Amino acid sequence: MRAPISPGRQRRHTLPASEFRSLNTEDAISVFEIEREAFISVSGECPLHLDEVRHFLTLCPELSLGWFEQGRLVAFIIGSLWDQDRLTNDALTLHKPHGTSVHIHVLAVHRTFRQQGKGSILLWRYLQYLRCLPYVRRAVLMCEDFLVPFYQKSGFKGQGPSEITVGPLTFIEMHYPIRGHAFMRRNSGC
Repeated sequence: MRAPISPGRQRRHTLPASEFRSLNTEDAISVFEIEREAFISVSGECPLHLDEVRHFLTLCPELSLGWFEQGRLVAFIIGSLWDQDRLTNDALTLHKPHGTSVHIHVLAVHRTFRQQGKGSILLWRYLQYLRCLPYVRRAVLMCEDFLVPFYQKSGFKGQGPSEITVGPLTFIEMHYPIRGHAFMRRNSGC
């Protein structure tokens, strides 16, 4: 039996230990701070600047996923739709509403939560979520060579060098087929 709460004492609201949800423009600053720290320290470049984060979270928030622990953003993915076989420079800033490919622009984990498997878990959840979207046929991304094994473990296949370069940085383009659309939608609660 639960002890009664005295009139002077109220229950404290507690935040869920872990929550996954689409991001919105109110999350943009937290997203950018995590991204800036994660990418500037490694490559010296941010995939998305703050205005671009806001741009994609306005146009296609349903293609983002944030992982929150006790109300704090700890990891995220931002994507947009793309309508060509390979990524081009336009893919860095455009959202093609009738596209069937989700271009994953960025996956980043807050520095205090790295090396805990959160990036892999978040990517797995995101790819499962994409199976629920009837218009999505594949996920595409570009990454530096050292990240290829990370994405291969999640089922991405290398497509060769990307035509996109950022300063001296070169990238490998990777694709992930989204299979079983009809079956997944019927049987997964999508």
